[in-house]
Amino acid sequence: MTETQTKVEITFDDFKAEVLNDYKIATISRECSLLGRREVLTGKAKFGIFGDGKEVPQLALAKAFQNGDFRSGYYRDQTFMMAIGAMTIEQFFAGLYGHTDINFDPMSAGRQMGGHFATHSLDENGNWNNLTTQKNSSADISPTAGQMPRLLGLAQASKIYRNVSGINQTNFSENGNEIAWGTIGNASTSEGLFFETINAAGVLQVPMVMSVWDDEYGISVHARHQTTKENISEILKGFQRDTNSKGYEILTVKGWDYPTLVATYEKAAAIAREEHVPVLIHVNELTQPQGHSTSGSHERYKNAERLAWEAEFDCLVQMRAWLIENNLATAEELEAMDEQAKKDVLEGKKAAWKAFVTPMKEEQNELLEVLKSIANSSENKIFIEKIISDLATIKEPIRKEILTSARKVLRMVVNETKVKTPLANWITNYTAKIQPKFSSHLFSQSDKNVLTSIDVAPTYDASAEEVDARLVLRDNFDAIFTKYPESLIFGEDSGNIGDVNQGLEGMQEKYGELRVADVGIREATILGQGIGMAMRGLRPIAEIQYLDYLLYAIQIMSDDLATLQYRTAGRQKAPLIIRTRGHRLEGVWHSGSPMGMIINSIRGIHVLVPRNMTKAAGFYNTLLEKDEPALVIECLNGYRLKEKMPTNLGEFKTAIGVVETIKEGTDITLISYGSTLRLVEQAAKELEIIGISSEIIDIQSLLPFDINHDIVKSIAKTNRLLVIDEDLPGGASAYILQEILEVQNGYNYLDSAPQTLASKAHRPAYGTDGDYFSKPSIEDIFEKVYAIMSEANPTKFKSLY
Repeated sequence: MTETQTKVEITFDDFKAEVLNDYKIATISRECSLLGRREVLTGKAKFGIFGDGKEVPQLALAKAFQNGDFRSGYYRDQTFMMAIGAMTIEQFFAGLYGHTDINFDPMSAGRQMGGHFATHSLDENGNWNNLTTQKNSSADISPTAGQMPRLLGLAQASKIYRNVSGINQTNFSENGNEIAWGTIGNASTSEGLFFETINAAGVLQVPMVMSVWDDEYGISVHARHQTTKENISEILKGFQRDTNSKGYEILTVKGWDYPTLVATYEKAAAIAREEHVPVLIHVNELTQPQGHSTSGSHERYKNAERLAWEAEFDCLVQMRAWLIENNLATAEELEAMDEQAKKDVLEGKKAAWKAFVTPMKEEQNELLEVLKSIANSSENKIFIEKIISDLATIKEPIRKEILTSARKVLRMVVNETKVKTPLANWITNYTAKIQPKFSSHLFSQSDKNVLTSIDVAPTYDASAEEVDARLVLRDNFDAIFTKYPESLIFGEDSGNIGDVNQGLEGMQEKYGELRVADVGIREATILGQGIGMAMRGLRPIAEIQYLDYLLYAIQIMSDDLATLQYRTAGRQKAPLIIRTRGHRLEGVWHSGSPMGMIINSIRGIHVLVPRNMTKAAGFYNTLLEKDEPALVIECLNGYRLKEKMPTNLGEFKTAIGVVETIKEGTDITLISYGSTLRLVEQAAKELEIIGISSEIIDIQSLLPFDINHDIVKSIAKTNRLLVIDEDLPGGASAYILQEILEVQNGYNYLDSAPQTLASKAHRPAYGTDGDYFSKPSIEDIFEKVYAIMSEANPTKFKSLY
């Protein structure tokens, strides 16, 4: 019998105490919203977005929420977080102030504005906590409906754990008994991500309960401009399940009706948890007493009639009336509780502010002592004392003001070595101490981060045959699925036909439809499935059929996956592998290589660009031993090329962040990756004939990039550099040049101007000629290298044109 089926008899006194405790939590949350707004308006906090008006339905949600469950929600769910014991008053205000100590702001260590909630899935070393013994909240993001794709994956994980044998569920699941709970504002249901996720969850039949908080507005815009029929549950009626077809259970409930809300959430939980059926709860007739945020007032766009209705049907007003009507409390008792909530919140706010400013006051005093010592010995004493005076008068300094003061004084003493050195050291040490508070954990800092990867070469029998390269991938995936029971792959055409290039041929038949799965044409939620399942301990590989189609999912990758470790200061992770294929083929929509866009929008995800399928397979083998997300881009035109079949499938590894020199040379260094490398190799052969010796380096990994700085070692030998890339001009090639010239100081070794050779600025035209006239060709590479050498030695290499 499940927990939801077990009925525990409680006394009236127990019931009364529970209900009054709910009211206490709700009043504390409301007072946090009211006082939080004032903190923004006085300047102590920068921005506020609060959960007032949504308190009572969140209490009902919290009652149905069990250990092991996950929330993927909306930035107004503060009452829920308080109700499950995941946030205190002090932590609420620490988040509002942006406290950079995770012990005070466990939601994000000051990296997100208040209202964005998370629990800790990982300990301080990046190891998994036992997620089944705690209530879990995936880390919120601001983009509206951006929480939806991840929600799908959090729910699907329960289905996998319940139905796939052989997975070690320790720390992650109790036989798939967990629900993923989503919350969203009614206006945000207009977003495509909402509809895509709702459809996908209905198809997959996963234990997801989706709450829509409906207060009739999206910022200032009424529902009549947002939703057909002004009613999301009405227009989703076609999703309602019946005896003949699977779908949703759709429930509606008024947001001020406490007992009905509790009963509704109990019913929804039973359906989702026991039957693995998704549920939509439309919570309507809600209010938003302070308007959308601290940026404006709702009196500007709500008429007097609406405001009067909101005052009457405020969920706290209605809950208070219900308590009195049912003799659970007197008006006087509730007023006393209200007053106590005000006192508790005020004290919590004061404690949070003191904890926030005290370290910075100490840093201010430390710098003042250093500056006073410098002033007494400096010829610029009078000017330094002015800065000292200005800094000292700041009663509640921020770190910008502290460091700015120090750096201004440094300029004044630049020629006074005796006083400059201690100040320069202080600034260096202070920056080293403070910068990580804002910049750490873009990538994993655990012992499983990708920078610990090492290359393990593939091994071959003496009689190793050359096969279609897709077979190397296929057989390596076979080894992976056997070695890692928690691994699974899904995408468009990934299952039945074994992907469009047969790199998964026969895998669904062998491992089942849940581990090797076909999905609909919906890239954003394919990514979301992967994110959510990876957050719950599975090792998903999400397949996007073509690199061009990654644009559908780039927002989720950028806003959610790439920032996850960063915005939780290392307390959540999703080691998702994203598999796709791209680069050269023929046609506008299947031969893109938008690498500049990708690498500059998904920092926090590794971007791997193998030149062949053996290298790609090695990356998959490496990543499954690590704990970070990565994008692997296979060469679209490489599946039918011949490669030898390794004997150590599943075991050989391609090191991440390490380049490979595939041809040595003395005259020029040619840098490239992916499909273009084959053209570079052919051009180099033709250049060799006329006496130009090219060194060719395969980047292999764009993020991270050449961590051993091997490229600059090559340039030190050849003194010339050409980057060949099939992205647009100024795309990935510009990034590559910046890494080589600035990070590796490659400029110091160049005798010729560094150059790039990229595609034309338009999308590739269709057909073989379209490819030739759109992207770098062998002749383009030959002539570009020749021109560089001609400039260096015009006598030997006379101008071609």
